[in-house]
Amino acid sequence: MPSNEPEGPKPGFGGPRIREIPLRLVIPNLITVMAICAGLTGIRLAFEGRFELAVAMVLFAAALDALDGRTARMLKASSKFGAQMDSLADVINFGVAPAMVLYPFLLHQLNSLGWIAALIFAIACALRLARFNVMAEDPDRPVWQTAYFVGIPAPAGAVLVLLPVYIGFLGAPLDGALAPAAAVYCVLIALLMVSRIRVWSGKAPGQRINRDSVPFFLLCAVLLVMLFVAYTWYTLTAVVVAYLVFLPFSALAYRRREAAENAE
Repeated sequence: MPSNEPEGPKPGFGGPRIREIPLRLVIPNLITVMAICAGLTGIRLAFEGRFELAVAMVLFAAALDALDGRTARMLKASSKFGAQMDSLADVINFGVAPAMVLYPFLLHQLNSLGWIAALIFAIACALRLARFNVMAEDPDRPVWQTAYFVGIPAPAGAVLVLLPVYIGFLGAPLDGALAPAAAVYCVLIALLMVSRIRVWSGKAPGQRINRDSVPFFLLCAVLLVMLFVAYTWYTLTAVVVAYLVFLPFSALAYRRREAAENAE
């Protein structure tokens, strides 16, 4: 006799029901996807000759990259899937996109040599991110070392490598020695990304800003934003130069801290 009980899912026709995912888990990944869209749009704009918008898209992707991680931590929505998505997005936004902006803007004058310089930068970014992921999973890494990046971080590398573009926007002639200098500079930034130089991250555990310093800090932040809006390329050039000058002091601070820790 036929049974009156409802039939369960038949093999090959369905399966376990996918559980609903809270919206808070989707938001950080949505920001990451938006960052990928910004980076890829920057590549398109560069090959269309709209270089200022292309650079703006790379900078916008960097801003979204800073936002997605903080959003995930704030919403308690961190996940391994999100971490992998973030790494893949960083390769596109901070490795491929800046290289593809710099090449048609300037490096194409060197033909294959310019393309090799762009490739070296993109590959160095991928290697740097792979090393970062491995080190992040190291349970034996001392806590104090998390306050320092190993090598220039990918977003900073993307902003730094576009310095020849900023200089071009300021009116520097694009012919002559600028293209060879840009190729050498591109390779130098790539080497700094995969180097062992320690770069202060500003994420030291338990780090706090003195209450009396908060107004000064906010004033400096507002001033920087206003300068960026009013004098975008001058400000970016100054920021890049300041960051490069900061690197030796960061490495020295790490060595002193390491010596102090070893002495205990």
